[in-house]
Amino acid sequence: MNLAGIAAVAKTIRSLSIDAIQKAKSGHPGLPLGCAELAAVLYGEILKHNPADAKWADRDRFVLSAGHGSMLLYAVLHLAGYAVSLDDIKAFRTVGSKTPGHPEFGVTDGVENTSGPLGQGIAVAVGMAMAETMLAATYNTATRTIVDHYTYVLVGEGCLEEGVSAEASSFAGHLKLGKLIAFYDENRISIDGSTDITFTEDIKKRYEAYGWQVLQGSMYDVEGIADLVAQAKQCADKPTLIMLKSVIGKFAPKQGTAKVHGEPLGDADVAETKKNLGLRPDEFFYEDPAALAYFADKQADFARRHADWQAEFDAWAAENPALAKRWQAAFAGTADGEHIDPVYEIGASVATRTASGDMINAFGLSHSYMVGGSADLKGSNKSGMDCDGGTYALGNRAGRSIEFGIREFGMASETLGLCVHGGLRPFCATYLVFSDYMRPSIRLAAIMKQPVIYDLTHDSIFVGEDGATHQPVEQLASLRAMPGVQVLRPGDAEEVVVAWHIAMESTDHPVVLSLTRQNVPVYAKDDADWKKTIRRGAYIVRNGTESPDITVLATGSEVNLALEAAALAAGKTVRVVSVLDRALFEAQPDDFQRQILGGAPRVVVAEAGSKSGWEGFATSRRDLFTINQFGVSGAGNMVAKALDFTAEKLAELLND
Repeated sequence: MNLAGIAAVAKTIRSLSIDAIQKAKSGHPGLPLGCAELAAVLYGEILKHNPADAKWADRDRFVLSAGHGSMLLYAVLHLAGYAVSLDDIKAFRTVGSKTPGHPEFGVTDGVENTSGPLGQGIAVAVGMAMAETMLAATYNTATRTIVDHYTYVLVGEGCLEEGVSAEASSFAGHLKLGKLIAFYDENRISIDGSTDITFTEDIKKRYEAYGWQVLQGSMYDVEGIADLVAQAKQCADKPTLIMLKSVIGKFAPKQGTAKVHGEPLGDADVAETKKNLGLRPDEFFYEDPAALAYFADKQADFARRHADWQAEFDAWAAENPALAKRWQAAFAGTADGEHIDPVYEIGASVATRTASGDMINAFGLSHSYMVGGSADLKGSNKSGMDCDGGTYALGNRAGRSIEFGIREFGMASETLGLCVHGGLRPFCATYLVFSDYMRPSIRLAAIMKQPVIYDLTHDSIFVGEDGATHQPVEQLASLRAMPGVQVLRPGDAEEVVVAWHIAMESTDHPVVLSLTRQNVPVYAKDDADWKKTIRRGAYIVRNGTESPDITVLATGSEVNLALEAAALAAGKTVRVVSVLDRALFEAQPDDFQRQILGGAPRVVVAEAGSKSGWEGFATSRRDLFTINQFGVSGAGNMVAKALDFTAEKLAELLND
């Protein structure tokens, strides 16, 4: 190990970090100053990676869960040879730069995930580690190994205080993910001061209780860090937490205090820090020649390791053409098999959650890399995979059905990790009301443009007896308000089939499927080409007439409600429109919207949820047939009656 080279890299990381943060007049110098040695030894000696190809499938993954310390990552990526230039470093935290305030997937070469909301990084890393085991079990053979990499993550106290880290770490221990290695930056400082004011638990015992191996060392002993990683790799059936005692803001005048956590050091302290590092105070963005030489020498090793893998992969592909075809489809996101869509008879009564389960199993046949599960609700969500080969576990890493347990936030983040890893198409399922627990991760998936599918059932007051806590009211509105999230609420089983096709076709955004618990009739469609029209967001279910008196825009189970109400509306010609995707319909050209609305002088909206977002569609406030209060406990039809949300009440509104 070239200790002098690693020391030069650590010095340069500190130099670039403090200058970039000071130039931006914004940032977090504490972590880059405190963890520079870890980044240097990790990217120089430990990681299996190739800066010339940041998307190499069998690379080790590194997740900076403590994303506020982004300059640590940008600096080491720059030095290691990724497409992060010195000018990019100088443009830190400026609009349009490759070095945003927190790491963003797809913006910076070598950044594996968007991080910043504390705790989500380690949860995403758990999903990445799961993905590695799934792909290894699927593609490795007795004679060839093409999937064999580790997932590393750097966490701080803030990450471990957030609840999602507990959910994900518990799950990782349960799954015995031996190729997951987390480094804990143990500096005991947070924004408001010492962590002792809020965080005094025994982290070692906590993680041992989760089923992790826990090792301890110093952030500044690079040989010791390498030895600890080697020791971690010897433990195949436990993830490892490596606790590294550190000094936040090391070498700064205010090192070891909250003053160096989240704001620039200031000109005077920058100068003093540089003196402490043996640098000239008037030299900015200094790069130690020894650091540049160290990584220049490493490039051949990086390339050789990648080339060795490529040779192994090519030999594997030649020996296993069927598996190679499957691999290619998985990483391209195309079908590698066939399925027949389920067919439902008009008039049949089918819950849309049931139809969704049918589609999960259909796509499971045509997409062998589709994986997923639910938060202890597989039977209730109808999200089980009959074609899955069993439940994913230590003894069955090829299992495609995942039992996430009652950890909705962790589940969503782990599913995001499965997705961004590559080679898998994941979904996760729970009740719509519990999307509140998942929102931060759904938001992150949208920011990262990852096509995660969220199968959310029990989507209205018609859940019934479980009462207000389980009856979603505002969740659809809140999910629709999130940029980049596609929300689909199919009205019957036939629409579910199309909705799942839309979801599986997504390549750059997450998709929410909102599904009923209760059975709903499959209705006849007046639009003969409805399967095509619905892909524009809405279509005409019942025409009524070419020039209707009223057009009702309905979603989900309320399409049937609207059809019943239209039949009860005496003397009115009523058009019923199913709005599968409100945002998509709203984005259509005016002539298409006018065609769907039919020039009706009155437009009524029917949805068993908040009116929020529908105001621009309805003719007036009175034409918003929505629910703007919490529910009550009772049978679904009785709850609807208690809340005046029935076909009869809608018919009264239409007749008004």
